[in-house]
Amino acid sequence: MCSTCGCSTVPDARKVAYRPALEETRAVPVLKKLLDRNDTVAAHNRAHFDAHGVLALDLMSAPGAGKTALLEATIDALRGELRMAVIEGDLETDNDARRIRAKGVPAVQITTGGACHLDAHMVHEALHELSLEGVDILFIENVGNLVCPAGFDLGQHRDVALLSVTEGDDKPAKYPVLFRAADVVVLSKSDLLWYVGDFEPSRAERCVRELANAAPVMTLSARSGAGMQAWLDWLRSALSVQRARTASHPSGIERPGASAPAAQPPA
Repeated sequence: MCSTCGCSTVPDARKVAYRPALEETRAVPVLKKLLDRNDTVAAHNRAHFDAHGVLALDLMSAPGAGKTALLEATIDALRGELRMAVIEGDLETDNDARRIRAKGVPAVQITTGGACHLDAHMVHEALHELSLEGVDILFIENVGNLVCPAGFDLGQHRDVALLSVTEGDDKPAKYPVLFRAADVVVLSKSDLLWYVGDFEPSRAERCVRELANAAPVMTLSARSGAGMQAWLDWLRSALSVQRARTASHPSGIERPGASAPAAQPPA
């Protein structure tokens, strides 16, 4: 349970019958105030991305769904075509950031300690360590969690939901908030489908459609490269839309004030 997202303030369902109604409602204003502050910073982050012409993507999934592997394969596939940067979120270690830097891409690691998600404030602080000059796409790899990350705006333009074939194909139905809001759903690790046996991509897509979400659902393997083209084409299309949007509203997009210069990304 996380004290920063408010999930620890929600009454335990096993004990709720024994708690006074007044105590149960105290979580509501706390969460509202928390989210209001977060959304203000998220709007600032988004303006910062827009000012630099950057497409920001929030990658969300359960732990081990293959977010970092997908980023590594994407970097390899788009090397020389697009410049990318990554913000990594984990409870501990900088393992994922080191994997990304090994590919020659700047990466900032956020270690959240006990927090089960990233929030806009964390991303804002990370941006002080990351230059966005010349960057086309910023990937924000959220903490592995299918619940809390979906409730926090980071300033991203698009949400990417990953679902590994080693998980149940009914996950979108069980975790509707994340999958309902996703702009694209990636069914990852498709090279393991034969071994898993009981995961049906069509069932997973049907669960997404039952949430009234018409977003693309694509099955791919970062390891074998199968299905990667659809993902790469989606990225190019999303970037094109972002560039057209920022180009058509130049007066409404302000560059952040010159407070402290952003540090240059690692080589």
